[in-house]
Amino acid sequence: MDKHITAPITKEVSRTLCAGDYIYITGTIYTARDAAHKRMDEALAKGESLPIDIVDQAIYYMGPSLAREGRPIGSAGPTTASRMDRYAPKLLDLGLTAMIGKGKRSPEVLDAIVRNGSVYLAAVGGAGALLSKCIKSSEVVAYDDLGTEAIRKLEVENFPVIVVADCEGNNLYETAIKEYQR
Repeated sequence: MDKHITAPITKEVSRTLCAGDYIYITGTIYTARDAAHKRMDEALAKGESLPIDIVDQAIYYMGPSLAREGRPIGSAGPTTASRMDRYAPKLLDLGLTAMIGKGKRSPEVLDAIVRNGSVYLAAVGGAGALLSKCIKSSEVVAYDDLGTEAIRKLEVENFPVIVVADCEGNNLYETAIKEYQR
């Protein structure tokens, strides 16, 4: 099923998304990769607040290439989500609603998705140049010293993703394999 949603993504909206749905996101999402996640985790361990309010937000696991003239961002393809698995459950427990990346997630992340009424969304790997056309603006909002791994605030329009893991425990990576084997 195709669905158009607006970000930030509330828990109410995330609970309507089912594994296998094609989603088009318009609104605000954030980027963060390995180094930014590590720094956020360190801040939380010290009792500090996060540099962005993650409640009802989507984090896209992406580090862009340099923008071409006249564009807000360069190629913007997803990175492997499992690299953030050690940090994701804590962020989900703090109110993060959606994660966007590629590849499978750990059982701990999948449990946290269900526990928190969240979702894991996949963007198509290898299509970063096409995905960047859906990004209307990009602004570094935290950890500028990390370069492409800084946290960015993106304004997106009809950004295409597929629901991989939903809040009911459905996982497209498992169901699609079973369906294909028939």
